[in-house]
Amino acid sequence: MNNNYTEAKTYTKTDFSKDPLSKGEYENCTFIDCELSNFNLSGFVFTACLFTGCNLSLAKISQTAFREVRFNRCKLMGLHFENCNTFLFSIEFEKCMLNLSSFFKLNLKHSKFKDSSLQEVDFTESDLSGSSFNNCDLAGAMFENSLLEKTDFRNAFHYSIDPEINRLKKAKFSLQGVSGLLEKYGIEIE
Repeated sequence: MNNNYTEAKTYTKTDFSKDPLSKGEYENCTFIDCELSNFNLSGFVFTACLFTGCNLSLAKISQTAFREVRFNRCKLMGLHFENCNTFLFSIEFEKCMLNLSSFFKLNLKHSKFKDSSLQEVDFTESDLSGSSFNNCDLAGAMFENSLLEKTDFRNAFHYSIDPEINRLKKAKFSLQGVSGLLEKYGIEIE
């Protein structure tokens, strides 16, 4: 890997398809309204970085390190987070579009998802213990053999979670959301 190291730099309205971001390590950097869709971020390291209003849809993130990274108002559609470097993996999402992304088998303990769209996202076999989905749309999201203990779904909506194939001990649900736990039984709740 290139030994490029960048610290505390702000990138604003940069189209990285025209002016490519150098491969390397970025620490405490801010990316505002940047275009990174379809960009190859494989092997990059992002530590304590903030992405605001960026488009990373369909970016390649094989062995990309996201350590204490926050995404705000970003498009992250179709990303395969399971291909990331998992060492110190820590991410947070607010007002993001993550539809059709995958977190297969990832350790996402205590992750925060807020005001985001997570339609058809794959959480199969992931560990979401202590995570929260505050005002998130989970329509079609897949939870299978997932660890959901102490996960907060009270303000999430459109989810369907099978309690027989997921670990839900002390998970939090709203009364309105209980139907998402019973969907497979074809029960009508009024």
